[in-house]
Amino acid sequence: MADDGYSSSAWESTDNSDPNHPSYLFQQTPSALHESSTSPAVSSLIVKPSSPPPRSSSESLGRSSTSKWRDSVSVTVERKDTLSTIPSDVASLVEANFDENVLRALCELDCGVPLLLDRIKQSMVSCREASVFFKKRAVLEEEYGKSLQKLSRSTSEVYSMNDGKAGSFVNAWQSTMKIHEIMAENRIRFSQRLNEMSDELASLAKEVDKNRKQTKELASRYERALQESEIMMEKCKTRLDASSEELERVLLQKEGESFKDSGLQAKSPGGVGGKRVLGKAVAKGGLLLKGKNPGNILRQEDDIRSRVSNASDSYRKALTDTQTMRQEYFNFQLPRILRALKECADEIDLGTQYHLTRYSFLFESIVLSDGTTLVPPPEEDTGLGLKATMDHIDNRADFKIYMQNYAYARGGGVARGPRRDGPAEEGFLPPLPTHGGGYPGVHGNVSATNTATSQIPDRGRPTFGVDLAEQMARDGVELPPVIEKCCTTIEKYGIYSQGIYRISGMARKVALLKERLDKDMDTVNLDADEWTSDINNVTSVIKLWFRELPDPLLTSSLHQGFVDAAKIENDRLRHIRLHERVNDLPDANYATLKFLMGHLHRIAQHEAENSMSIQNLAIVFGPTLFGQAVASNGNGSVTGHVNGGMADAPFQNKAIETILEHYTDIFVDEGEVA
Repeated sequence: MADDGYSSSAWESTDNSDPNHPSYLFQQTPSALHESSTSPAVSSLIVKPSSPPPRSSSESLGRSSTSKWRDSVSVTVERKDTLSTIPSDVASLVEANFDENVLRALCELDCGVPLLLDRIKQSMVSCREASVFFKKRAVLEEEYGKSLQKLSRSTSEVYSMNDGKAGSFVNAWQSTMKIHEIMAENRIRFSQRLNEMSDELASLAKEVDKNRKQTKELASRYERALQESEIMMEKCKTRLDASSEELERVLLQKEGESFKDSGLQAKSPGGVGGKRVLGKAVAKGGLLLKGKNPGNILRQEDDIRSRVSNASDSYRKALTDTQTMRQEYFNFQLPRILRALKECADEIDLGTQYHLTRYSFLFESIVLSDGTTLVPPPEEDTGLGLKATMDHIDNRADFKIYMQNYAYARGGGVARGPRRDGPAEEGFLPPLPTHGGGYPGVHGNVSATNTATSQIPDRGRPTFGVDLAEQMARDGVELPPVIEKCCTTIEKYGIYSQGIYRISGMARKVALLKERLDKDMDTVNLDADEWTSDINNVTSVIKLWFRELPDPLLTSSLHQGFVDAAKIENDRLRHIRLHERVNDLPDANYATLKFLMGHLHRIAQHEAENSMSIQNLAIVFGPTLFGQAVASNGNGSVTGHVNGGMADAPFQNKAIETILEHYTDIFVDEGEVA
């Protein structure tokens, strides 16, 4: 504010270049806190210092008392209402947006500076408490969000590994876990915002505390300088009083000698009283009146007058400097110090209020976000809410499908209970009638399937149950076409499907697809909705194809070698031994295993979406590739075991898991990677 300040002429007229002088601080203040100006309203308040010329001894002849001398140098020193002396048309000492009424009230208070300092301390305590609250709340929100996220993912993964209900229930269950993951992510983001606000409030409190201390130190320096100047002025006044009294005693002695006590008698009636006054004055004079020599008295008078003149000049100068410093402090520096402190208080108060308002907005937003996640608005196409998802569970339809699959899977096995069908003459009951609204019978499904598949022409090139090397040599291919065709479809439509390869397809659909592929593979369109709507039917056909191979993919002769290698505890050595066993496979088996492992490797790369890790895939394909099943009823059910039975199952799974983990090292050459 270049228009507000004081004229520098008052400072230049006094010789205060000594750094030890009290007024030196006011001359050396930073430009930010006092800039020079020529405002007439303010400069008129400053007393122009003008040292009077030295007085000669003759000028004091007519003065017989100290009061006459003091009247000539007395200057009224009082604190004026500094802000009231500034006219309204002159630029203010503070900015226009600052509350001038508050500043005026603070300037009129003797405790304005400590009042603001204590207020800032209170605001800093409040700011730090809000920062600590935000930090602790962030820890709670982060812990809650991460725990909920971990619970949702682990629950989804565990359910995909266990033999739980399928159908509409598993879809609703997985959707429920996704909703919980979304809510957890919202809480984690909320925690991040709280941490940011906590750090910002802590930085604000630190910065305001720094500014408060600097301003407090500056105010203390100004106050000390003004106090020192006043002390120096009092000392000068004391020296002037002492010199004046000494001059008065000399003048009394001089007058007493000249007028032979007549003057004293006239001033104080009664000779005794006059002698007492004269004797007291002479006694105070001490050695100055020694000998009562008129020449000595004149020399003493001149010497004392010189000292009185010097003391008078010093007192006038100290008085002028003190008055100037007082005007400068109360008119200029104090308002700016109070303004700086008030701005610090406003800054931390407004900053704290802003972050509290921001916190309330974020808190409301996170609660509303959870609400819209649980119950999406009808106008937004963001999927179903939690309750709507649960309402979509159709237990009747799920049980119907489960009953069909279970009956079909157990239909070709050995009967476990009393037979229902048989000759009527032997006492067996007739078949149950099928109603349109009821569950269709199992035998009706089987007959319908047989009728549909019987219409497909047979090209005489079967692929199920045929030796791998023979069918590849017969077709003149490097890979079995059925595996290549089915894996391509799975990667196209099912790579993100939950529980891919773990969840079985419908037994009727699997049998139908197997029959079509076995009779005429070229006419089967796996891109049709019939197969892409439930990709688990295609994955079940692949597993069935491997289980029906006369000799397992990893061959019976190498079975024990794979198991022994899988038993090695050292990871590196186990990898090397399994790599050697893979290289021992026949060419047809090696090529097929390489293609299958590459396919499963790509499936495992999308574990976050399909919940099928390498370990889960190994559990599914371990028994399949090692050929534990020696008999099948057409849908993959196991009726017998060879090659060590269930005892080798953990090591078979470990072998497949290790091969999948080191797929690139075992199968992929450097040239293929490039």
